[in-house]
Amino acid sequence: MLRDRRILLGVTGGIAAYKAVHLLREFQKTGAEVRVIMTPAATRFVGLETFQALTGQQAACHIFQEGTGDEEAWVRHVHWAEWADLFVIAPCTANSLSKMAHGLSDNLLISTLLAFDGPVLVCPTMDGNMYDSPPVQRNLEILRNDGYRVLDPEEGYLASGLEGKGRLPELGIILKEAERMLSTRANNGDNTSKLPLKGKKVVVTAGPTREHIDPVRYISNPSSGKMGIAMAQAAQTLGAEVVLIHGPITLSPPHGLQTVPITSAHELYESIREHADADIFILAAAVSDFTPDKTYEQKVKKSEADTTIQLKSTPDSLKWLGDHKKEGQTIIGFAMETENVVENARKKREAKKADWIIANSIAGTDAGFAADHNSITVIGQNRETSLDGSKTDIALQALEFIFA
Repeated sequence: MLRDRRILLGVTGGIAAYKAVHLLREFQKTGAEVRVIMTPAATRFVGLETFQALTGQQAACHIFQEGTGDEEAWVRHVHWAEWADLFVIAPCTANSLSKMAHGLSDNLLISTLLAFDGPVLVCPTMDGNMYDSPPVQRNLEILRNDGYRVLDPEEGYLASGLEGKGRLPELGIILKEAERMLSTRANNGDNTSKLPLKGKKVVVTAGPTREHIDPVRYISNPSSGKMGIAMAQAAQTLGAEVVLIHGPITLSPPHGLQTVPITSAHELYESIREHADADIFILAAAVSDFTPDKTYEQKVKKSEADTTIQLKSTPDSLKWLGDHKKEGQTIIGFAMETENVVENARKKREAKKADWIIANSIAGTDAGFAADHNSITVIGQNRETSLDGSKTDIALQALEFIFA
């Protein structure tokens, strides 16, 4: 897939810059043509001459290349942006992330990125707690909402000697993602208006519901909303107009989409009915199956409380959608199980009349509620696939599989 494709490799000023040399060689082995743009800080880790020797052409760093005799260097960002099929920025530091998110084009790499209208793969790497800091996460969210593909860093031993999340992913993973992005672009045509969900209205549900007993007590679950938000971001990346209906969550919903905050399962049910004209429904919220039969307007005193709570069933939004499905609609449900995951999910898909069920287990310790990682099986009537990775990654892969 990469043979004869033209790749811009952006290298920013982190210790992982030395790995970009090996990444360049791996791209070249596939038959790709690669040009390199470095930030000035990156040259403190790897010299321009190294990349020039490997590519056989000048590696670019400055907008104005004084003393080189290259009179058109100041428009290189435009020409190279028109030349490339894919822009890969690896490694990408927190500093460059900030500039990318806010369009601060004070170097050649960012200027070229702003002039480029093709797919962009960003590989953030940093040390300590930088990756998890609120400013970095906000900037990553902006980039995702702008349509950039962010490949999450790996955990492991960092340059500082600490253990944490911030390492550049294995080169094979970066190559595989580059191939996938170019394959998707080729299948959809080079016009981004041909994205598979372009023009589609997608309703996504995320997070927990709360079924109140009194003003201070409620029945709920530990859902963080991460998987639902990842599905909303993935649908947005694929061109959809997204409505996110979410329960009480601490995460910030993605920019550029309509959000509908709800609390209870009944409120979620009513919101879904209000958006019943949507083309696609993705029900990833962790909805309570039961709610107290009786609720109290005032806090129940411990000395007066009954130790038994009578429950009644909550509205089943997925079943309602299946029973009232309109022509052309696609309904995607989620099934969270602790045992017989796939078997139970298949039964749920048929019982709810859903087109697809995405099954995942909460039996393990590294997936499920609140985790960044997940293992899922996407189940349709005649097709299934299993996916494992970060919730951001597998959300996009799942929708690409469903709408292939």
